[in-house]
Amino acid sequence: MPVAENHRSLNHPRSAPDIEGFRAIMQAHNRKLYRIARSILRNDSDAEDVLQEAYVRAFTRFQDFRGDSTVTTWLARIVINEALGRLRKRRRQMRLVEDMRQSHQAEVIAFPLNSNSNDPERTMAQRQILDLVEKLTDHLPDTYRTVFVLRVIEGIGNEETAALLGLRPETARTRLHRARHLLKEQLERQIGPVLLDAFPFAGKRCERLTAAVLARISHQLAEPSRR
Repeated sequence: MPVAENHRSLNHPRSAPDIEGFRAIMQAHNRKLYRIARSILRNDSDAEDVLQEAYVRAFTRFQDFRGDSTVTTWLARIVINEALGRLRKRRRQMRLVEDMRQSHQAEVIAFPLNSNSNDPERTMAQRQILDLVEKLTDHLPDTYRTVFVLRVIEGIGNEETAALLGLRPETARTRLHRARHLLKEQLERQIGPVLLDAFPFAGKRCERLTAAVLARISHQLAEPSRR
């Protein structure tokens, strides 16, 4: 089956899929839905749990899918609801027992690297930049982070993002603008001092240029005395 046709059949199924159909849906949506869950929860294991619960809820009630949206949008709404429910539960627990915070730092998700590069230094630099972006994205306020992940990382349009989050389109647009502004500020704060060392011109390069200029000046100053 051609890719485009397969995508349409997954997003607009005519009937409830069988086991292999569910497998295909998960393989097509895992990364997108995981990122959505993690943008809300900021924890790898919680995001995986939510994604699993959302799939079970969706697949055992597939008859509720009316086809007025794509399967992608339908699943995304279920994931968002599950994640928000988990977040509310977590916050209630944190208020009741303040010392029951998580004892380990959640690992950030791995955004895709450009695998075409054969330059180890370039690959390492890309990895460091992505690590920084992931860290700063994790620290965006909740109201901005999910909008940013949906719009920028997943490439979902503004109208669909607004619908998924129950926002007005102009609100989603404003939150994206604010998220980008906050990230830009943080990036400048993190990278700014490093940029002072960019395009270094020191050591042998500096000495070579200095010697060449001094040699030319000495030569020109000596010319009048030879005339």
